[in-house]
Amino acid sequence: MDNRNIEQRLAAIEDRMAIKYVVDEFSNLADTKEIDKQVLLFTADGVVVSVSNGQSAAPLKGREQLKQAFSGFLSNFHTVYHQNGQQTIDLQGNKAQATSYCRVILVGKQDGKEVKTTLYTIYKDSFVKENGKWLIKHRTSNFVHREVAEVPVN
Repeated sequence: MDNRNIEQRLAAIEDRMAIKYVVDEFSNLADTKEIDKQVLLFTADGVVVSVSNGQSAAPLKGREQLKQAFSGFLSNFHTVYHQNGQQTIDLQGNKAQATSYCRVILVGKQDGKEVKTTLYTIYKDSFVKENGKWLIKHRTSNFVHREVAEVPVN
């Protein structure tokens, strides 16, 4: 039985919704390549670690490094589309842990051909609430599967 009062339960629901908003807004801003806004969803010293095929890349630290990496990566694609799925959130006061599933579809030219890359991704995020706003402190982006296919031209 939940022994919290209605205000505490409502505050927890609001916090979960705010965290979901951050994850969804990250995806929306990636799709529109608004990287300047996207990096503001992280703390000033935020960290992102990417994992692909079980191998971790060097961590990206701080908004400027995130901006450079995100911009460089997305510049390879003319179409970017994120589709967020299930999410679990563990609230711990002004901190939280979240696991979010996302399918990322990227379309761009490679060797003169249109190519679609689909990434199946699990984000493991640590959040902090600073000045009443939830921000990502640490993200591990685990790219668990990748599909690459040439896009037929009509």
